[in-house]
Amino acid sequence: MSHLPARITSRLKVPLIVAPMLRVSGPELVSAVCAAGAIGAFPTANASSAEELGHWLDRIEEAARLHTAACRSTPAPYAANLIMRGPRTVEHLPVLVEHGVEVVITSVGSPAPVVGPLHDIGAIVLSDVATLAHARKAVAAGADGLVLLTAGAGGQTGWMNPLAFTRAVREFFDGPVVLAGGIADGHALRAAVTLGADLGYMGTRFIATPESMATPAYRDMLVTSTLDDVVLTSAFTGLPSSMLAPSIRAAGLDPQALDETVTAATAAELYGGGSDGSHPRRWTDVVSAGHSVSGVDAVRPAREIVVRTLAEYGEGPIAPDEVLDAL
Repeated sequence: MSHLPARITSRLKVPLIVAPMLRVSGPELVSAVCAAGAIGAFPTANASSAEELGHWLDRIEEAARLHTAACRSTPAPYAANLIMRGPRTVEHLPVLVEHGVEVVITSVGSPAPVVGPLHDIGAIVLSDVATLAHARKAVAAGADGLVLLTAGAGGQTGWMNPLAFTRAVREFFDGPVVLAGGIADGHALRAAVTLGADLGYMGTRFIATPESMATPAYRDMLVTSTLDDVVLTSAFTGLPSSMLAPSIRAAGLDPQALDETVTAATAAELYGGGSDGSHPRRWTDVVSAGHSVSGVDAVRPAREIVVRTLAEYGEGPIAPDEVLDAL
């Protein structure tokens, strides 16, 4: 039985959130995912300003209205991701409140400062956590649900085994749980739900879509990369992050000789785009992928990936002609 309210689950075709990804997730990807029946998410930090964020939400909501009118069905809800230690979070929160956003994911910090205003509009607040201590603190701060960052998640990641982490959280928490890390298809998604998760996170596979904001070179790198190409390093963010070795080498660095002692502030100075230009930019020159990169075999439309995931989740592998029929 899902721990999510019916107003959310009734609009889902598959229990999936397409993860919010820095410099990758935008209105086009979110709208395509929601129309296909999964929750599309994006970091508000991807918008250059609060004004642009408002325009993005307008576009997503207009796409939903057009979908409802054309298909006579309501698309899945979208989710906005607030990076709590981000410099523009305080400006972004009022925009989310004004638009009545239904699902908000908080990351990199306590959700406490935003829980009150978001609950006032009826939003569900999900909080990224990487340890049991973080999970307990997030619940105490008022989060409605938890996103469990486990070993192999893309971007800034956790280190815990997903099987152990999910079961340990379920011993004390009876709210919505989202499992993030290593989910590349419907079979893995089914395993996550069997463990006790209500939803799974899938990010890496959706980078390799025409609707993402990723560059063609980034998408192609995902297709040719495997799990062995994912490097866990703190060098670029000051926190453990899953990065792609081919992009590190292309930037002139050795994946085996990175400085793992840097602080978050130093990493931002070196790789955040504010240096003298002598260092590569994280998320742009040095890019991320999760362990699920081995499941990326081609650049595919977002809707096709959702349809394939649904088929695998429910009945097993789907033939290519069946995917075309479903589309």
